[in-house]
Amino acid sequence: MDTQAEEVQGVVEEALPNTLFRVSLPSGDIILAYLAGKMRLHRIKVLVGDKVVVRIDPYGGKGRITRRL
Repeated sequence: MDTQAEEVQGVVEEALPNTLFRVSLPSGDIILAYLAGKMRLHRIKVLVGDKVVVRIDPYGGKGRITRRL
């Protein structure tokens, strides 16, 4: 069984409270994503319309934003 997280690029559609974001993926899906710890630590801002790299959890529908492009 493979538990490796999948990394995909997406576009931030909506900013929600507590550093949660709605991200649309190239496949047409829209997922809920949260900001990674290193991005919070270095205070990297993510705005609506930004292209981001999302690491999707293999068990659920949430993702973690790991990079802003």
